[in-house]
Amino acid sequence: MPSARQSKNSARSGGIEQKPSVAIIYMKESMNKPKVSSYGSWASPIKAADIAAGSIRLGDVQIEGEFVYWLELRPAEGGRCVIVRRGPDGSTTDMNPPSFNARTRVHEYGGGAYIPCEQDVIFANFADQRLYRTNGEDQPKPITPEGDVRYADFIHDEQRKRLIAVQEDHSGSGEPINAIAAIYDDGEVEVLVSGNDFYANPSISTDGKQLAWLTWNHPNMPWDTTELWAASFEEDGTVGEAALVAGGPGESIVQPEFSPDGQLYFASDRTDWWNLYRLRDGKIEQITNLDAEFSIPLWVFGRPTYGFTGAKKIICTYVQDGIWRLAKIETDTGKLETIETPYNTISSLRISNGTVAFIGGSSDKASAVVLLDLETGQIEELQRGSDLEFDAGYISTVEAVEFPTAGGLTAHGLLYPPRNKVYVAPSDEKPPLVVMVHGGPTSAAPASLKLSIQYYTSRGIAVLDVNYGGSTGYGRAYRERLNGQWGVVDVDDCCNGAKYLAERGLVDAARMAITGGSAGGYTTLSALAFRDTFAAGASHYGISDCEAMTKETHKFESRYLDGLIGPYPQQRDLYIERSAIHHLEGFDCPVIFFQGDEDKIVPPNQAQMMVDALRAKGVPVAYVEFAGEQHGFRQAKNITRALEAELYFFSRIFGFDLAETIEPVEIENL
Repeated sequence: MPSARQSKNSARSGGIEQKPSVAIIYMKESMNKPKVSSYGSWASPIKAADIAAGSIRLGDVQIEGEFVYWLELRPAEGGRCVIVRRGPDGSTTDMNPPSFNARTRVHEYGGGAYIPCEQDVIFANFADQRLYRTNGEDQPKPITPEGDVRYADFIHDEQRKRLIAVQEDHSGSGEPINAIAAIYDDGEVEVLVSGNDFYANPSISTDGKQLAWLTWNHPNMPWDTTELWAASFEEDGTVGEAALVAGGPGESIVQPEFSPDGQLYFASDRTDWWNLYRLRDGKIEQITNLDAEFSIPLWVFGRPTYGFTGAKKIICTYVQDGIWRLAKIETDTGKLETIETPYNTISSLRISNGTVAFIGGSSDKASAVVLLDLETGQIEELQRGSDLEFDAGYISTVEAVEFPTAGGLTAHGLLYPPRNKVYVAPSDEKPPLVVMVHGGPTSAAPASLKLSIQYYTSRGIAVLDVNYGGSTGYGRAYRERLNGQWGVVDVDDCCNGAKYLAERGLVDAARMAITGGSAGGYTTLSALAFRDTFAAGASHYGISDCEAMTKETHKFESRYLDGLIGPYPQQRDLYIERSAIHHLEGFDCPVIFFQGDEDKIVPPNQAQMMVDALRAKGVPVAYVEFAGEQHGFRQAKNITRALEAELYFFSRIFGFDLAETIEPVEIENL
């Protein structure tokens, strides 16, 4: 097994055939002679404060009758999550008032925090995790009692006048207890299914007689091994004897759903890709058979990727080569027909009465809540994630790239070249590069517009957003490249992606930086500790000590590193070997750290230990801590500060002047 301590300069390029150079045109205006200015010093209309205050994060779309609902995370309101209801006349209502934040903490990552009930909603409130009911006008009324119990992933049990949800009980000692529970209007809670470590995706058949659900146990994560179970309801509403439908070791089942005629559908990666299947007459039948993913990893609740328009018709979304598409499927024949849309990322898919609602994004426009009429094909955008609009001359067009990496394999990334219609760099200069590393690590970098990337490219800095081995969207085998190899494969791929661009003269090999959050922060620190590809790095709430992480983190991820590194404590030596905090001898370039002081997933001491150690070693280091922030920054002022401080840091390290005034960051030992 390759060691994370392999000598520097040894990131392997692999033995596969080199692909032709990526064609990049750095913007030159023909009508107006561009100004000549160094990369990184271009003046840009894309401001950090505007990105933070003028953007909202959209999610969790739902349809109830003539009403469409969605969730807005609003940085300008301190990162509060607001349920928005849109009526048939186009008017919108904020369903939870300013003192309420619709966000659940089940699995800490949450999702699936509310459910429409006629024209009311029931939602989990972040501060106390109680469930509340509101009509959008009166003060929300509590349903569940006070106590340390959390709920998510709600469905209606119409026959029994109750909700069914995933429950996470933190009231006892030791690990919280997860279950599937029924919640009645009077606040009574009844556990229906329990005994395993985790549960998700409860689903009720159309006739109300059956319940299906997902479950898994430590040390598995839901993209490793899950099981799909189903049972009939007893007359008293309890769940009868359950039967295993599908899943088990080496198979990930996602999103069980009953069709209108009572057949149980689900996604499974048993053939390497998450394709759609159904249970019919006691046998499992495959519906789709593409080298594509019809689902996503279950990091958060409430992100469906398919639904029904009839007993034998499915509307779905799937990803292939990094691009999401919308399609309709005839279930009896398996015929799949693409539905053309202007979006390359599609999520939170809901279907009702011939209408499809989803979050759609593209590479040149902000994500939006979208309604699509299946009969006419008409598209209506109900809400955009940002009202900010910029001239296309400032927006870098994404290019999907493949590059050779370790072991003769190929890895993937999204390249954004510098673009600003007003500027051109001196002919003998190449742009700095910022390699961005997504979190997860079982996640993926989307091809939709990210203003945080355009913030860099419009100032003359190239960006490579890496989908390293372990990322989703490329099949189970690609995802499993990271098994036992976290801190090796991801680091190799990020380094080799940067080198690929530098070797082709597309970026300045002496001015390459790496940045990432959470697991991306871990890869960032590992790349700096064990390789010398990068001249600077930025860790946003990144993991520096794998051993501390596995001891201190929350239940959902407490055994995650068993698969990514090895069982603990049996392979403690690997945890030490892969942890940057134990390899300070490898750090010789500047690093900046960003951290929320209330982070329960990666506690602040992970960053503070590194800062203290690098300070003592004499390495240039900066530390920015945000009060009241958890895992990921939600407040506009802190999002702004993080963007600006990172740019300022790189400008000082790479020696380019900024075209704007940014509050300095104290960089010790510089």
